[in-house]
Amino acid sequence: MRLPGPLVHGVLSPYDRGSEMLFGLIMALTITGALSVTSATPQETQALFVSTLSCNVAWGLVDAVMYVLNSVLGRGRKLLLDRALREGADPAELRTLLAEVLPEQVAAGLSTGELESVRKAVAAHPDLHAPARVQGEDLLAALGVFLVVVASTFPVALPFLLIHDVGLAKTVSRGLSLVLLFVGGYAVGRYSGVRPVWMGLAMLGIGAVLVAAVTALGG
Repeated sequence: MRLPGPLVHGVLSPYDRGSEMLFGLIMALTITGALSVTSATPQETQALFVSTLSCNVAWGLVDAVMYVLNSVLGRGRKLLLDRALREGADPAELRTLLAEVLPEQVAAGLSTGELESVRKAVAAHPDLHAPARVQGEDLLAALGVFLVVVASTFPVALPFLLIHDVGLAKTVSRGLSLVLLFVGGYAVGRYSGVRPVWMGLAMLGIGAVLVAAVTALGG
């Protein structure tokens, strides 16, 4: 089986893209679901489109910045682990460190000699991980995060631009959100090895619960 990979080497795996799509859709669903307007002029309905899209753009920017921050912090943590593995000598400490990158059972089952071999292998590659600073790949990935969030939620806002009846626009928007949630869940499930249909239905169920909740609260 050929596994799906990132669009650009090292940048946004299918899991990342699917997750960002789902996060954006859930955010958009809660925004549009919270609208309590029952009637509006065409101009006011278009204003709802602008406000919904603006919220999604803002969410995309925040998500992109957090992606870069998490990448830098994760890189810094790896450097700390490398340094500790190179300098460490206590087998118990080495097992604790390796448990962060290996299954716990595997790390616990390594002999003293195997632990020393791992330590020496890490020590032989001082440049194993990149420095903890922003890199070009981080910025490219952040741009991808922003585009995925905005592109996936644009259809959710579009009904408010094309349909003047705000009630119908809300219904169509919610329906599109649920369909896209299923598609995103299916994609993430397929990449993760979880049953795609079940994952799609799970995300669909989460969306339906959100719609029911905001409707009950007056949305």
